[in-house]
Amino acid sequence: MLNDLPIRKIIHVDMDAFYASVEQMDNPDLKGKPIAVGGGGKRGVISAASYEARQFGVKSAMSGRLAEKLCPELIFVRPRFDRYKDISNRVRKIFFDYTDLVEPLSLDEAYLDVTENKIGLPSATLIAKKIRQRIFDEVGLTASAGISTNKFIAKVASDYNKPNGQKTVNPEDVLQFLEDLDIRKFYGVGKVTAEKMYQKGIFTGKDLKSKSLEYLDQNFGKSGRYYYYVVRGIHNSEVKPNRIRKSLAAERTFNENLSSEIFMLEKLDHIAEEVSKRLEKSRVAGKTITLKIKYSDFTLQTRSKTLLYYISDKSIILETAKELLYQEKLNNSVRLLGISLSNLNTDRDKKPQSTEEDKTSVSAQLKFEF
Repeated sequence: MLNDLPIRKIIHVDMDAFYASVEQMDNPDLKGKPIAVGGGGKRGVISAASYEARQFGVKSAMSGRLAEKLCPELIFVRPRFDRYKDISNRVRKIFFDYTDLVEPLSLDEAYLDVTENKIGLPSATLIAKKIRQRIFDEVGLTASAGISTNKFIAKVASDYNKPNGQKTVNPEDVLQFLEDLDIRKFYGVGKVTAEKMYQKGIFTGKDLKSKSLEYLDQNFGKSGRYYYYVVRGIHNSEVKPNRIRKSLAAERTFNENLSSEIFMLEKLDHIAEEVSKRLEKSRVAGKTITLKIKYSDFTLQTRSKTLLYYISDKSIILETAKELLYQEKLNNSVRLLGISLSNLNTDRDKKPQSTEEDKTSVSAQLKFEF
């Protein structure tokens, strides 16, 4: 029955240029100036950029050297993660005044399910406004928000009116919103997948929607089913207050590029030890070890191996990482190495199969007042 189907009001809150905004708040001399958190030195990588810096094309994950070329007046600031975590905790306390269904994605963003909320307000749009105003009044920072019937659409919507804005995609507008959406805006479609979709004439949600499930399965593998349903407004993932960790990793960027595997083994020893400590602290173990290699030309390569049993012991992690390192010849000198464990013993989440009942829930939500 339609009345029994899940109908949700989801908010995605995303802090605006979080790390950079904290630095500008704490140091008034930085306000209105292009700043980058991290990225200092010839090997540095940008963690976050202020909106003033973004106007020059500076963005996160960019090398500090390139960022400085794009914006000669750029000011580099050393990151203070303890400070960012403290601010993040203050913001989350505000979230919990409205709902206990809060799923943090990182220090600067979270999903909130306010279908049933603590203040008894039926409008998710008004709740998002109240939350954003409180963050500004009590913390001193701005946040943007997206509001809709599921997590996917809410996350996409939160990016529309940044900074310091919000967008609501009402239930009756969901299908049109998705059809009009640029394929690059679809959460889960990266640069490589977008290029592949372009080659197949898929540029918008409408183009994607025209493809059959069989076609998407054939051309995009396991992700094909996800694309098929999400473009139809079907994404029934619940807001999970206690998110299950999917992987655990550690990595190191080197001061000088490494060209010999012998020197890399010493680095892998330290990385494996760090991964093992984190596994022990989190009380988890994993089956799949992945070696991440970033070359001096910034190309990225990963090599993985799945064991028959869960492991957390440093010696096994290291030996497997060594095996992966020697698996094939390196393409170039190496600037970064990383080791991650996935397929953890906490990973019990299985994506539910979409059913005819799920499809019906979309039409049910079209009658739902937001």
